Amino acid sequence: MSASPVPPRLVEVSGEEAQWLPDGSTLGRLVYAQRDLTVIRPARHVGEYGRMVVRAPDPAVPATAAYHVDDIRTVAGAGWTVTVSGPAEVITDPDEAAHCHRTLAGWTHGLHDTLLRLHPKTVAGFRLAPAEA
Repeated sequence: MSASPVPPRLVEVSGEEAQWLPDGSTLGRLVYAQRDLTVIRPARHVGEYGRMVVRAPDPAVPATAAYHVDDIRTVAGAGWTVTVSGPAEVITDPDEAAHCHRTLAGWTHGLHDTLLRLHPKTVAGFRLAPAEA
C-alpha cells in the first residue's frame, strides 16, 4: 500500500519577487467591478517601466483593476500565483498602442480590444512549496 501524496502548501513571497514573477508568463486574467458584479476577462500582459500593460477583449474601462497571473504545475506540485492591483488607464496614444499591439499577442484589433496601463499599488504573490513532513 502506498501513502497518499501530501498536498503542497502556499507560501507568501516578498513584494519584490512577486513583481518579477509575471514576467515568466504572458497570459492572465483582468478582474474588475462593473455594475456591482465582478468581471473576469482573459488578458495578455507585459511589464514596462514598473507598470503593467494589459490587453483584454473588453471595451469597458475600469478606473481600478486587478490582474491575476499564475503558473501552476499540479503534477510537479510547483508553481506560483500573483495578483497586481491598482489604478488603470486606457492607452490612447496611437504610436504606443501600435507598439503594444505588436508586442502583445492576442485578440483581433477592434472595438473589443482594449489596452490598459495598470499602475501597481498592491502586489501579492504565493509559491507552491512541498508540505512539511
